Amino acid sequence: MENEYIKSPLNYVGGKYKLLNQIIPIFPEEINTFVDLFGGGFNVGCNVKAEHVVYNDILKEVVSLLKYIQGNNTEDLLSEIEDYIKTYSLSKENKEGYLTLRSDYNSGIRTPMKFYTLLCYAFNNQIRFNSKGEYNMPFGKNRSSFNPSLRKKFIAFADRIQELNCTFLNISFDEFNFSTLTEEDFIYVDPPYYNSVASYNENGGWTEENEKILLEILDLINDNHIKFALSNNLKYENPLLDEWKNKYTVHYLNGNYSNCNYQKKDKSKDMEVLITNY
Repeated sequence: MENEYIKSPLNYVGGKYKLLNQIIPIFPEEINTFVDLFGGGFNVGCNVKAEHVVYNDILKEVVSLLKYIQGNNTEDLLSEIEDYIKTYSLSKENKEGYLTLRSDYNSGIRTPMKFYTLLCYAFNNQIRFNSKGEYNMPFGKNRSSFNPSLRKKFIAFADRIQELNCTFLNISFDEFNFSTLTEEDFIYVDPPYYNSVASYNENGGWTEENEKILLEILDLINDNHIKFALSNNLKYENPLLDEWKNKYTVHYLNGNYSNCNYQKKDKSKDMEVLITNY
């Protein structure tokens, strides 16, 4: 059931929370080190049973936030959020307060909890930076706030991170040192989907060359007898993946989060897959 899992308070396009009940049962039962190579909102990594979790993401603001949550008491974190809400008079209606906070964040000291509070009041709570590195999501008028539901979600997530044996990294996927891993370890890969139109593919985004390098890395990992799982969606035009996946096991999932027929051919609809080398 979905309620067995902790849901991240970070809203990522393509987040896997609603697919966890399909994805996690496919993972190996015993994992020493679990590598979440494109960690994102951390929905997968924070719910996996492993001796050690390694979270990695290219977005330094999110990595800094997660490390800060790990290293601080949950009540203290809530106090910081509430202080920002009070200082800027934040609410679902106060656009000016939000814009002032956003401006202060972009031009001043970018503390982790200032960043998180900004997300709470942004449109759809989404994470997006422009080419200048400025957070540029508009105000989530009449929708976004640090409401009781989000507060409860944040507390559960923070408590989980603080009890995990977790290392947080902020490097490019192709800079990760896989040589330290063994056959008892496991790598989960949820990259930006090539040719998708999500915000993470703005400003250059995920290129064909990125896709090629990643698939080559996964082949090398397979040659070293380390297990991996790759998430993707077959509705996007991706000849590289279409050919590459035939070497491995393809588990067909459903965008509606229930099992779908593996013979389904309509690629105009979500066809989430988990590709494994076991």
